[in-house]
Amino acid sequence: MAEEHEVLTAEEAAALLRVSSKTLLSLARNGALPGEKVGRAWRFLKSDVLAYVRGDKDTKAREEQ
Repeated sequence: MAEEHEVLTAEEAAALLRVSSKTLLSLARNGALPGEKVGRAWRFLKSDVLAYVRGDKDTKAREEQ
């Protein structure tokens, strides 16, 4: 699997951003960070998390709005 399509759990994404899981989920719920709920769990594309850090405006969530 290519790195840009790597799927992260909420805990992995939070660790990558060096924030708490609570902060990460708040960002996802508010639409600031693109993510998808799979059942009760959140999943994030690594490329979207890295784009969020860079401040890129062309992430998945922003394209859908």
